[in-house]
Amino acid sequence: MESTDAPAAARIPGAVADVIVVGAGVVGLGIAWEAARSGRRVVVVDPAPGTGASYAAAGMLAAVSEYHYQEEDLLALTLDSAQRWQQFAASAGPDCGYLATPTLCLAADAADRQAFADLRAAQEAHGLAVQALTVREARKAEPLLAPGVAGAFTIEADHQVDPRRLVAALLRRLGEDALVPDRAASLAWDDGRVAGVVLEDGRELRAAETIVANGLGARDLGGLPVPLPLRPVYGDILRLRVPEALRPLVTATVRGLVRGRPVYVVPREDGTVVVGATQREDGSDAVSAGGVYELLRDAQALVPAVAELELTEITARARPGTPDNAPLLGRVGNVPGLIVATGFFRHGVLLTPAAAAVCRGLLEGRADPRWDAFRPDRFASQPARIPAASAAERGGS
Repeated sequence: MESTDAPAAARIPGAVADVIVVGAGVVGLGIAWEAARSGRRVVVVDPAPGTGASYAAAGMLAAVSEYHYQEEDLLALTLDSAQRWQQFAASAGPDCGYLATPTLCLAADAADRQAFADLRAAQEAHGLAVQALTVREARKAEPLLAPGVAGAFTIEADHQVDPRRLVAALLRRLGEDALVPDRAASLAWDDGRVAGVVLEDGRELRAAETIVANGLGARDLGGLPVPLPLRPVYGDILRLRVPEALRPLVTATVRGLVRGRPVYVVPREDGTVVVGATQREDGSDAVSAGGVYELLRDAQALVPAVAELELTEITARARPGTPDNAPLLGRVGNVPGLIVATGFFRHGVLLTPAAAAVCRGLLEGRADPRWDAFRPDRFASQPARIPAASAAERGGS
């Protein structure tokens, strides 16, 4: 591990760690691992690691292909994170499921091809590399593509990782002693600063720095100095097993437009593929039958052999969205001891290395002004509220 200064936790009476991370999804574990690599003592609080949005995520590291118009600040952050991924994956270990395979964008008809061409123009205006292919070239690279595909573009820089393997790898690197399998009910306050968390069972864990990285759960955490405007954006995602005779179904990540609807097929090393994902804000965490039908129909329009695969899993999870669909990342006003890292919406896995780097910089007193647009208090109508008493003294909420 890299050395650091004397632990700041020594200044917090009864501290159990230098850093407490609330949340053991991909983002929280990535932040915890980066803090641990810097020599800090880290505790991660989560009753069910890796079972939220990370469990469903396809793990596309798609800074280029997921660029959206008018999201330049977010693009800068996603590109920064994409450049960090190879080194981050190396630190997590060879079992983390990172693959530097390219992304192939496919258009089902002429209108879809024009939509991709328009997006490509915007991408290239920002210096992003997108190469057009003929349908013949695309089918030579991926023989099982539909013969009627209307257009193809390849993006060499957009890779993938298996989030479930990544969660398992990071938990192993951190070690069992770093995990507290309980829910954080509230922040603990002491003399105007955040000094840790109060657990659901009433115990208090204290540390010099507390990082709130538990996705949608962050909005329900007691003792926050500002409200966190998070909303659930639900999605259905499928996992299918490819018969030996059809392997590999595809070698690149396939992202398609089918009559204007996005769909993707992500191949895994274990002979499965991930097909996703719907996006809905209907308040239901149940799987949508219509969504499953649409995903299978549209995936087959691009790769007809999908119809011959074994459907092994259907999952629905909620992504944490914000009013501007950009993350809540950074310190809250001048509140000492608190960092927020949530609201990553569809970019959580991609942005994990950047979030880890930003949080480490803040732990070391280095704030990067490039990421000021993502401050977690940017939507607050009032200044951050600092409780006069600690959460424990106020009954833990």
